[in-house]
Amino acid sequence: MKSCRKELWFEIPKRRGFINITPQVEKCVSESGIKEGLCLVNSMHITSSVYINDNESGLLQDYEEWLEELAPHAPISQYMHNRTGEDNGDAHLKRQIMGREVVVAITNGKLDFGTWEQIFYGEFDGKRRKRVLVKIIGE
Repeated sequence: MKSCRKELWFEIPKRRGFINITPQVEKCVSESGIKEGLCLVNSMHITSSVYINDNESGLLQDYEEWLEELAPHAPISQYMHNRTGEDNGDAHLKRQIMGREVVVAITNGKLDFGTWEQIFYGEFDGKRRKRVLVKIIGE
């Protein structure tokens, strides 16, 4: 069995945002040379997320509004976490909702998605560089 490890880096200029990272992950799979296996993609930061869903702008806006309703950023005093001097208590909760990682099968050297599925990076406390790990294992 072979394995390949890659890192993707992102810096969202705003506090929150979503990026379709499917092309970057597909490139990692292609470069790995692995034809049959699994691809793990996970955020290496506690205030960002990796998830799978449809690449549709209305859905991305729905996520933005839904997450802000569930865990609003302000007032920052509502979060015990922010009493440590941070202002990102909401970002930790948003990440918990959206998830840390995804695993996608690799078949014939390609990500084996369902219809409309894409991989996204979700940022909930941006304005600095953050890392996503891509770990590919198989033959």
